[in-house]
Parts: sequence; structure tokens; C-alpha cells
Amino acid sequence: MKNILTIRLLTALALFAFMATGWTQGITTPRTPSPAAEVTQTIGISTVTVNYSRPAVRDREVWGALVPYGWNTEGFGLGNPAPWRAGANENTVITFSHDATVEGKAVPAGSYGLFFVINENNTGEVILSKDTQSWGNYFYDPKQDQVKANIKIRDHSMTERLTYDFENLTRTGGELVLNWEKKQFPVKIEFAVDDIVMANAAQQLKGTTGFSWQGFSSAANYSLQNNTHTDKGQAWATQAAAMNPSFTTFNTQAAFMRMNGQEAEADKLMAKALTTATEAELNTYGYQLLNQGKNEEAIEVFLSNTENYPESANAWDSLGEGYALSGDEKNAVKAFKKSLSLNPAPNVKANSEKYLKQFGKM
Repeated sequence: MKNILTIRLLTALALFAFMATGWTQGITTPRTPSPAAEVTQTIGISTVTVNYSRPAVRDREVWGALVPYGWNTEGFGLGNPAPWRAGANENTVITFSHDATVEGKAVPAGSYGLFFVINENNTGEVILSKDTQSWGNYFYDPKQDQVKANIKIRDHSMTERLTYDFENLTRTGGELVLNWEKKQFPVKIEFAVDDIVMANAAQQLKGTTGFSWQGFSSAANYSLQNNTHTDKGQAWATQAAAMNPSFTTFNTQAAFMRMNGQEAEADKLMAKALTTATEAELNTYGYQLLNQGKNEEAIEVFLSNTENYPESANAWDSLGEGYALSGDEKNAVKAFKKSLSLNPAPNVKANSEKYLKQFGKM
């Protein structure tokens, strides 16, 4: 009997220990005081993501009270002066998909704890820490800083619940802003977009994308349009033309030649390309020449299109525009009237009539 009681006692103790260690964590429940949030912004092909918790003002005095001015020296943990956690609960965490610059300072791709300091004169600091796992700022360690930079804090309209957003976006960057109460904390973030896109293209072209001419063509066109990494872009244009000899690929290849001063070679290649061009491709090329100020060459292309497609109202309208932009009113009027005689689409009709009205012929 004594042995049975002993066994039952040991079993009960084991069960209690299991419950104490395995079940005490509890279920996941809503965070009502400071709900979790996430905001993501794409810049170029890169992303910036901020994960944070959103406290509310709730009629409290925020700056200098709830959030101390300067460095907080009254916390616990390591005992170091600490910045503001820039949210509530765990660390606010910012993640960069690619290498970036934050306030002009290099930041490798990855995740960082995000902190701020606010002073009474609206000056402040932004800090990115390599430590993303700590709770708030209690265990902040300056040795883990990746970036520490001065910022200028702005006055802002009332924002009841702490909010992160992105403003003043450009092609290569923007400002991450924290808005709370009547303050805004701006942080300038930038990416080397062209370098990132071209490096990514090189990787993609090593995979299935590199088995089609379109992959090489799109990469070459990005290089051309943005005037970046042009040696690599020209090599990709040549590869695209080798895989698919066509007006589209020859035109891109010729553009790189002209960029390098190889005008004769480019003209020879385009003469070959024009023999394979569709009506739409010829039309686009004609306008490309007009934009380059090569009006005579453009008119030759438009004339070729009307010869190949004499029943195309659009071809005649484009020829009329070429003449009009070259100051040849007589031939422009003839071309626009021919276009209108061919039952043009509404947009083509509107363009022809616009020019004829300008010439006083309607």
C-alpha cells in the first residue's frame, strides 16, 4: 500500500511539474493597449519593413515625461543610458532587403532594432542596433550599434496612435517617418537602385530567365534607359540580338553603338532592322527619331510605313506629324487629310484634326 501511495505521489508531482513548465506560457491574446503593426515600402526593387507596436497618447504628456528627453538613465537591465524604443513592447525592428544607406551611413541588408532620442530643442538621433531580440530598450548595448546619426525632429499634426509611414519618395529613396502626438521623426533611406537592379538581373539571367531573348533584352533596355552599367548592357543587347534577330533587338543594339560613337555601324544595323520591322515598330522608331531631332530620318521611316501599309490611317497621321514638326505645312496637310479619309480610330482622328485646325484647314 505504501508503495502504491509513493507511486501516485511521484506521478502527481511529475504531472504538476509538466503543467508548470509546459503550460504556463498561455495562449496568444490581443494586445489591446499597443497593438502590433507592420509597414512595408518598396523602393526600386528593394523593400523596407518596420515591425512595431502602437501606443496611444490617451491624454498623457508624451515628450519629456512618458518619453524622456535625451538618454534614459532610469531604466534597468545593463544599466546603460538608453534611447527610446520607438514604439512599445519588444524592439521596433526595421528590415532592409538589400544594402542601404540610412542618413548617409552604410547599412548592410538585414534586420535591426530601431531606436530614437528626442531633445527639448527638436534635435534628436536615430539608432540602428544589431540586437533585434531584446525587450524594448531595457538591455540596449551601444556596442551593438550599426548606425547612430543626428536627425531634425519636426512639429506635426496630432497623431493619437504611434504610426510609421514613408514620405517624400523618389526613384532611389525616401523618408521613413514616425508620427506620434505632435512630433515627426524623419529618417532618410536610400538604395543604389541601378546597382541592385543590374546585379539582380545578372543573377536572374543565370536561371530560366536567361533561356529567352526577352530576358537579355529587358536587362539591356534597363541599362540603356538609365545609362547605367552600359558595358554589361551592351553585352546583353548583343546576346538578345543573337538569340532573336529582329527590329526590337537590333534597335537596342544600335542604340548602344550610338552611345559609343559608332554611328556608321548603328546605321548599317538599323538598315537591316528596318527590313524586318512591323508597322507599329516602324511607327515607334519614327517617333524615336523625332525625339532625337532627326526629322528627315523620321520622315523617311514614316514614308516607308505608308508605302508598306497604304491603308493605315495611323501611318499617314504619323507622316503628317513628321512633316508638321519639320515645318512642311503643305505635305503635312496632305498626309492628315489622307489619314482622315481612311476612317481612323478616334485618337488618330483627333490628332489629324488638331493639326488641320492649327493650319486653318478645317
